[in-house]
Amino acid sequence: MGKRKGMLTLDELRGLVENGTVDTVLVAMTDMQGRLQGKRCAAEYFLNEVVPHATEACNYLLAVDVDMNTVDGYAISSWERGYGDCVLRPDFGTLRLVPWQEGTAMVLADVEWVQGGDVTVSPRQVLKKQLARLAERGLGAYVGTELEFIVFEDSYEQAWKSGYRELTPANQYNVDYSMLGTARLEPLLRRIRNAMSGAGLYVESAKGECNPGQQEIAFRYTDALSTCDNHGIYKNGAKEIAAQEGKSLTFMAKYNEREGNSCHIHLSLRSLDGDEPVLAGDGPGGFSQLMEHFLAGQLACLRELTYFFAPNINSYKRFVPGSFAPTAVAWGTDNRTCALRVVGHGQSLRVENRVPGGDVNPYLAVAALIAAGLHGIENELPLEPELEGNAYTSGKPTVPTTLREAAELLADSKVARAAFGEDVVEHYLNAAKVELTAFDAAVTDWERVRGFERL
Repeated sequence: MGKRKGMLTLDELRGLVENGTVDTVLVAMTDMQGRLQGKRCAAEYFLNEVVPHATEACNYLLAVDVDMNTVDGYAISSWERGYGDCVLRPDFGTLRLVPWQEGTAMVLADVEWVQGGDVTVSPRQVLKKQLARLAERGLGAYVGTELEFIVFEDSYEQAWKSGYRELTPANQYNVDYSMLGTARLEPLLRRIRNAMSGAGLYVESAKGECNPGQQEIAFRYTDALSTCDNHGIYKNGAKEIAAQEGKSLTFMAKYNEREGNSCHIHLSLRSLDGDEPVLAGDGPGGFSQLMEHFLAGQLACLRELTYFFAPNINSYKRFVPGSFAPTAVAWGTDNRTCALRVVGHGQSLRVENRVPGGDVNPYLAVAALIAAGLHGIENELPLEPELEGNAYTSGKPTVPTTLREAAELLADSKVARAAFGEDVVEHYLNAAKVELTAFDAAVTDWERVRGFERL
């Protein structure tokens, strides 16, 4: 496939800057929460200084909570270490236009130490390490992510002032696959689709979902790193476009007691030498032996790596029987009740992990999928029989039900420590501890409603 519309070379950017089309270049990294952080650089400065020398940012960007509060427990960044800088090294292969912002381009950056070397806990670096492990075996990963979100008629400012309560969803009822329901939102959905296409993403379609106001825009699969890059750009851009339209949208895993926002992740493998699919074969189900081991690794490691699929307190509210969010650690062919759904055949054969919600950090989730698959391949794990029927009532082991349980399983995971390194595991265990400590100290609306008068 040729260069996508909206993607830029440095020479093309220089031409756009010279003729006045582009005056701003965003230099962005992805933080632990999966958000884009960085700088808006004047285009002339970007070309003259950032291109040859990179730029810097405070290393606390990988050591804060969701509110950007400095918190204790991180080895890479603290008051004792002085909260120094890290380097944002642009990956010029990600350079693109940002159609929803006037005169703007963007480039994503890898995170390095000022003294040299990768900041290994940076999500993009975590994924690149696992991709390198795959490459050592002559394999590459291809990924598609399916993000759901809920649209509200309220602006983000109105939502904030209301405490995110009593918001008006953009649809009043279940519009799953409804052409009428999505037509209500088509001006916003069309603008998001076209803007993303103009930023180099390959848009497939949009459809309604079950929760009032819930939608999904799907993008074509591509190599794992590009998919995760695109995921972050899309998520950030969709929020910006909604804000410009006076609306708001949320990707949080479970906004209310109805259906949550999922982010199903599809993953397949190909050979690097011939770009040939390697999961299909002449075994049962059309699987290769590599596929059997790869899928067996996913099953074996799912519970201990769940933190990377569900990183927040709210993430675990999705896991409700009969909700299309998984509970059972099982695999099945085109079975949406299982955590791992095998779909496609031949060249399209792939594994869909249905555990992540819309709040997932895609780099960490895909890295965990690859690490689990490699564990199965390296140890030639046998694949258990597929589950037929309703996985919710199967009695199979379940995914963790709380962030606390997931963190405990990660802490004990030899697979995670071997694949990612002690520093990465300890860094994200601290992130879980920070989230749990904040939640344990919070007094919720639920407590007030139940206890204000009646207790």
